[in-house]
Amino acid sequence: MTSSVIVPIVMAGGAGTRLWPLSRETMPKQFIALLDGGLSTFQATLLRIRDARFGPPVVITNHEFRFVVAEQMQTVGVSGDIILEPERRDSAAAVAVGALLAQARAPDAVGLALAADHVVGDEALFRDDCAAAAELAAEGLIMTLGIVPTHPATGYGYIEAGALLAGPRAHRIARFVEKPDAQTARRYCAEGFLWNSGNFVFPAHTMLAELEALAPEVLAGAAAALKAARADLDFLRLDGAAFARVPKVSIDYAVMEKTRHAGVLAARFDWSDVGAWDAIHALKAKDENGNVLEGNVLALDSRGSLVRSEEILTAVIGLDEVVVVSTRDAVLVASKAAAGRVKELVQTLKRANHREADEHLRIYRPWGWYQRIDLGARFQVKRINVKPGRKLSLQKHFHRAEHWVVVSGTAEVTLDGTVSHIHENESIYLPIGCVHRLHNPGKIDLELIEVQVGSYTGEDDIVRIEDIYART
Repeated sequence: MTSSVIVPIVMAGGAGTRLWPLSRETMPKQFIALLDGGLSTFQATLLRIRDARFGPPVVITNHEFRFVVAEQMQTVGVSGDIILEPERRDSAAAVAVGALLAQARAPDAVGLALAADHVVGDEALFRDDCAAAAELAAEGLIMTLGIVPTHPATGYGYIEAGALLAGPRAHRIARFVEKPDAQTARRYCAEGFLWNSGNFVFPAHTMLAELEALAPEVLAGAAAALKAARADLDFLRLDGAAFARVPKVSIDYAVMEKTRHAGVLAARFDWSDVGAWDAIHALKAKDENGNVLEGNVLALDSRGSLVRSEEILTAVIGLDEVVVVSTRDAVLVASKAAAGRVKELVQTLKRANHREADEHLRIYRPWGWYQRIDLGARFQVKRINVKPGRKLSLQKHFHRAEHWVVVSGTAEVTLDGTVSHIHENESIYLPIGCVHRLHNPGKIDLELIEVQVGSYTGEDDIVRIEDIYART
């Protein structure tokens, strides 16, 4: 029996574009409360591994998400290392960095690579299966958690099991196969193939040895980026120049499809990668017509559909097997059968330079959030929410003046060195070029309306002089 504590390596840097318009680059699906319970899938992943058999997680994410990650970890009471990627280089780079850090904790460390956006049914079975896979991995294997198919899915990769390892659920991997067409998927299910969950359990030294043999450029770049990493508040920021040289490749292509040390354990827990809107529909409780209705919505004579709205009234009539998702600035209407093409749609929107492809109207910051209300040739209106005790950077603008009106709470405003307190239904004017800062000294959220007027109102017209979040 292995005595090594399992080190979870949580990969939380993806964009999640297949769940657009709810999931976008500025706030991807792993940080959104998509399912019941009010937690994001990232938070659910952290709680799933809060067990004596698991050590503190190593969370690897994009630097743009660092404050969201830190806050969501704090909310659920989980601490661990947060590693910042300067850019996305796919899962092989993340696993390499995670394995290096796991081995630095202990030479015989066992790593568990997890995606932050998966949904698991029975969490006790998940932990037990991870521990069982770790026992097998201790023999020098990289174990995949395979999922027994519930239907002939065409959106998952499959694994063909080979020779038995130990017990009826553990096998060598004969081969990985790509996402199949419907006919091939039915054949795979009949022949006992497993879904590839993308979750791996491995001795850190075995994974590093296989990376060195099969993807040496990935390991060398990851090691160099980690060696030159620097502390940034509570984060560890990988070196940008070194990390940029890491080949952009998945761990499947880099190692798993080539290694001779791969095994698979048929998992006993329910699992979904929540890859598209039809998967969300399958996971949710439904009404008597098989519909999932969320938010300000109404459905007449409709069946088997998902209709979700953040704010505006969204009504459908006579639609079967469709997805309708309405946000503050975009609406998606698609058949469930075509839900997997949303990623293709987002790429088309990006090529046409639609801001909505990547950005939400509500943009989150370490101090809270802001949301654009209106935008014109020489003005912009925002709604700003600052959390208790938080403060924005000390800053100035070259091209715009600002007028702040407090809606609720108390604003402590620094204006060219003078500090004043602005209360509900009071306002303050900030002329072009002034040095200013906004702080919420109270115990409730501060909400205000900001009116910007000037020749340019873009976010890059901010000169940060001082910032508690190290963004200067």
